Formats: sequence, C-alpha cells, structure tokens
Amino acid sequence: MALVKTGARLHFGFQNLSLAHERLYGGVGVGLSEPRLELAVDRADGIDCSDSEIEQYVRDVVDVLGVPGARVELRERFGRHVGLGSGTQLALGTLAGVAHAYDLEVKPRSLAPELGRGGRSGVGVATYEQGGFVIDAGHPTERFTTAAPTPGSWDVPTPIVARSLPDEWRFLLVEPDAQAGASGATEDRSIRQIVERADPGIADEIATLLVRRLLPAVAEGDLDGFGRAIARLGRLNGAWYADEQGGVYRPPAGQLVEQLTDSDVITGAGQSSWGPTVYGVTSRQEAEQARQVGERALEKTGVAGTVRLVSARDHGASVRE
Repeated sequence: MALVKTGARLHFGFQNLSLAHERLYGGVGVGLSEPRLELAVDRADGIDCSDSEIEQYVRDVVDVLGVPGARVELRERFGRHVGLGSGTQLALGTLAGVAHAYDLEVKPRSLAPELGRGGRSGVGVATYEQGGFVIDAGHPTERFTTAAPTPGSWDVPTPIVARSLPDEWRFLLVEPDAQAGASGATEDRSIRQIVERADPGIADEIATLLVRRLLPAVAEGDLDGFGRAIARLGRLNGAWYADEQGGVYRPPAGQLVEQLTDSDVITGAGQSSWGPTVYGVTSRQEAEQARQVGERALEKTGVAGTVRLVSARDHGASVRE
C-alpha cells in the first residue's frame, strides 16, 4: 500500500489573458501546508474507492497507467471547487499512489496533461512537485483556439520562479459557505470568453507589478510589499473576470476582501482562483489577531464559513509505503 500526502494551493492570478501578447496565462500562486489531502492506495482487480467523488480520478489513472485496477481510500481531504486546487492534487496524488503500488516510475508533470491537468496554469503541478511560491511561463498564444484542447495535447507550463517564502509568513484562509467556484466545462467556457475580449493593457500593468514590486518583495522577504502586490494582482485579474463572475470578486468574496483589507494585521487580501475562498497575508506574530479578523468578516458579511491560518508549504507531495 502507498500513502500519498499533499496540500492545497492558492492561485493569485494570471500574468496575461489577452491574445494581443505572445504568452498566454502564466499562473502565479503558492503551495500551502494546510488543508491537506491524504490517500491510501493499493493494487486491486478493478476500481474500489472509499468516496464516489474520486472514482473518476482513479479510473483515469488506471487507464493512463494500463494497470488492472486500484483500491483508493481518501483519508483526509479539503473542499472541491473552492479555489484551493483539490482537483489537480487529487489527480496527481492518485497517479503517484497507483504507480507506487505497482512499482512503476512516473513523472507527474509528464502525465498531468493526459489527466486533464496543467492546461492553463502550471501552479498546481509545480506546487505538487515542490511547493513554494511559483510563477509559470504560460503558453504560446498561438496555441489558443475557441475549442477546448483535447486531454494530453499540451505541456504543463514550466516554472520561471520557484522558491520558498519566509517561515514567519502566514496566510489567512476564509472559506465561506457559498456556491462552488467555476470548474470543468463551465470554467473552460468562461476563460475562453474572457480571453477573446481581454484588455491587453491589464497584462502590461501586471508585468510591471511582477518585476518592480512582487519579485523584489519575495527576494527581500518583504511581507508588506508581497501582500500589497498580490492584492493588486488579484484586483487586476478581477477586472478581466468581472463580466463572468459578477464583479471584481465573486460574491460574497468582495465583501470579505474589503473586511480583511481594512485590518491593520493583514497586508493584502484577495480571492483564490474562482473562489469562494478568500486569503489574507499576515505574519506568525499577528496570526491570532488575523484569525479574529477573519471570523468577524464572516459575521459582518452574514455568512457561515471556516477560518484557518496556514504557512506556505516548502516541499512537494510525499509518497511512502
């Protein structure tokens, strides 16, 4: 039996969604220590899953690897379609577990496209591999078509930045009990519509933001500079998404972001991917105060939800007997 452990990720946004530029997408994000995913995987004659929601992942992996079957027990999990990247972690974790159970050597990055992963952002694959803060290279714009690409017809974007963040940094995660974010065919359709009309000037501003503010803050361990830069990145991405998600942030994320931004112990806030999860950047010293801010934000917004403080994950997934 193989035991696979991995964690969630935050997706801060893309570098470019306009066809006017040479590179498209280019994800920016970070791997998290929590929430976590844990899978126990063994050989089997057929498909045996503890949770019906992961059955398709297992079937896809068994088909890609050409093995008889697998028994998969989902021992620890986090929400699907809430902006934390569970789909990619489930797909790659299942792949690694089944391969290990059958004594097969695989490279998750190479097989991720066959599992439908890494078609736009490479952040999920990169954080599965090594954790840390990631910016990926995106795809050549010429490959974009209005029809969704077939699984396996792309390469996962290569990280152009991949490094650890300081141990003292913390991320406040506020997950409201709200409608799940876009995924699957709905997400594909929305992204295609956004790309077809995206303002190229936003990408120009993001490029300046990355080089002059975000990357220097990461290199110098400047928490305040980092938080303000990713908050701005999120708002600029939201300008692209506004027509598809009902505003710069998808309700009720905007109200939560506003509450977090007004706090002195949170230096930057935004929406992860399509939401509804909202993040705030803070420090280990101010973590408990930040938690209280998150709880009050939910209360003032009038929605139930969960709040947690997590650190960045500086390593990739683990697979062991």
